[in-house]
Amino acid sequence: MSENILELRNISKAFGRNRVLTNIDLSLKKGTVLGLMGENGAGKSTMMKILFGIYSKDDGRIFFDGKEVEFSSPKNALENGVAMVHQELNQCLERNAVDNLFLGKYRTKFGIVNEKAMREKASQLFSRLGIFVDLDVPMKTMSVSQRQMCEIAKAVSYNAKVIVLDEPTSSLTEREVRKLFKIVSDLREQGVSFVYISHKMDEIFEICDEVSVLRDGHMIMTKPTKETNMGEIVSAMVGRSLDQRFPPVDNVPGDTILEIKNLSTKFTPILKDINLQVRKGEVFGIYGLVGAGRSELLESLFGARTIATGEIIYNGKSLFFRNPADAMRAHFAFVTEERKVNGMFAKGSLIYNTCICNLNRYMKYGALSDKKMKDATVKELNLMNTKYSDEVDLITSLSGGNQQKVIIGKWLERSPDVLLLDEPTRGIDIGAKYEIYLLINKMAKEGKTIIVVSSEMPEILGITNRIAVMSNYQLAGVVNTNETDQEELLRLSAMYL
Repeated sequence: MSENILELRNISKAFGRNRVLTNIDLSLKKGTVLGLMGENGAGKSTMMKILFGIYSKDDGRIFFDGKEVEFSSPKNALENGVAMVHQELNQCLERNAVDNLFLGKYRTKFGIVNEKAMREKASQLFSRLGIFVDLDVPMKTMSVSQRQMCEIAKAVSYNAKVIVLDEPTSSLTEREVRKLFKIVSDLREQGVSFVYISHKMDEIFEICDEVSVLRDGHMIMTKPTKETNMGEIVSAMVGRSLDQRFPPVDNVPGDTILEIKNLSTKFTPILKDINLQVRKGEVFGIYGLVGAGRSELLESLFGARTIATGEIIYNGKSLFFRNPADAMRAHFAFVTEERKVNGMFAKGSLIYNTCICNLNRYMKYGALSDKKMKDATVKELNLMNTKYSDEVDLITSLSGGNQQKVIIGKWLERSPDVLLLDEPTRGIDIGAKYEIYLLINKMAKEGKTIIVVSSEMPEILGITNRIAVMSNYQLAGVVNTNETDQEELLRLSAMYL
């Protein structure tokens, strides 16, 4: 135990009939970063939530800093030196960064909350970490990446000895990723230890000292990152080798089917004079830095953002979507970036979330047919290889990646002609990503038009026919994927900054 700050021994956990963890052993050395990898539903987040006091274990023992512990709540874990930054952010969005930072530990003076002292402390902390956000605005006005950095700062503020980062870079720009890695490196030198959960192989090899792989609730391997490689990790994760990261892009786009002419939006942030042409059966990528206007463009195409000027022409007809319902009737579908905020119904079952957009298909004798809805749900769950126990379970019972699969399946039930995908593989393991890439390619071959936003450079270059690059809410250029490279995309993304 002398060199280990944390040990988990024989940890097991089940939710009803679903056994999530089986006799897990895990050790974390002082002042190191341990990468934790596995497919969606492998048990990574569950294991860390047991450590953090969110779930109780069924069996096993936890040792922290030489003592056996069992934290009764996240507050108890934080007070004892264990912090966790969750993949799905849970913040008080109506309050500012200072309030969120000191939530549960407000500073007082003579029995009154000392706003000045808290703001000064927050300012010092953010400055030390190199994080620049407006401390006075509500969190809801910040980008996802800014909120993510605020959550990381909060974990650091507890002077934690162990910090768990669950998919911490899923919403960060490349610059912010560099900043995060510097924060991690600096804290590691000060003796802080990290558990780093990620599906991004390049990050694991860059920042982690060791890597552990879970598969189906069992610990498959733990090795120093210098003694393993991507192929071995993928094989450990999925139980088979993955010959290539992306399937061949062998669809053949047809004629132009979707035109965007001089499109500008009405409310801040404002898109400015966007002109694009997208072809039938094309996988059309949209790249740019976070905050460049990528999501806003998709929202405009789906009727979720008000268009001030310009025109959208689809299949030769001018379209005006007053709302998403109009877009759905025109056979458009939209998988949003923030599944928890606007992609799913957290209190709904898998059946509810799969069928909610297509209820007319499941009618029988004037009433909804439970059998039809169940059959449709099971079909989509199996198509997406979703890990679940029962289709009547809440969608929140699934891992984040499996929730994403349900959301994609919901839109596939509508057989859309135009599929808008905003960060569709965010938080999804490499095996599941490949399945989604195959699905995108298959739909394109069937004549469907796919527009996909991605922050991952290899992904946008690996699955598309052409790429539009956004910069500061303007279109910087459109390039053929097989004729471009990372340098050109980065240059275009910085054109209007």
